[in-house]
Amino acid sequence: MIRCLDILLSLFGLVFGLPILVLLYIAGLMDTGSPVFRQQRVGRNQRTFTLIKFRTMKKNTEAVASHLADTASVTRFGRFLRRTKLDELPQLWNVFKGEMSLVGPRPCLLSQSELISERQACGVFRARPGITGLAQINGIDMSTPGLLAETDAQMLADLTVKNYFRFIALTVIGKGAGDRVRDSQ
Repeated sequence: MIRCLDILLSLFGLVFGLPILVLLYIAGLMDTGSPVFRQQRVGRNQRTFTLIKFRTMKKNTEAVASHLADTASVTRFGRFLRRTKLDELPQLWNVFKGEMSLVGPRPCLLSQSELISERQACGVFRARPGITGLAQINGIDMSTPGLLAETDAQMLADLTVKNYFRFIALTVIGKGAGDRVRDSQ
């Protein structure tokens, strides 16, 4: 049932969100010259996939988890995208293709070995990673791997159609801070 909802909602989002996607793409071209960001992430059953997002950081910024990135690397337009969570819109393509779900644990980087170990122990990799979930709406990010893995496992154990729509609605109305970026020193 969740996969059917993912297909329908991502297709709806891609078709009806196309004008917004195009506008954000053009604005991103003016901001960094390279508006789309692609990165290898750990997915379901620990298979890697290419996650796509709108770029929020300067080109050639080191590929690290957001909580390890420096605020100086985030562009002005990137701050807007992160605050509004519009940087996530291209991931609707990942959802449509079946690499992700709208709701699930955020996919981690291949280099985040502690989080990968914690998620293995909690059985989190049995599910597709998601754009949003319980951890995201509660401001829990990848800087606390144990708590994040436990929260992801809890969400997956209690994931119903009602909770699926609740997590999406809470994300759309702005609950959760998004990925934290460390302050410049």
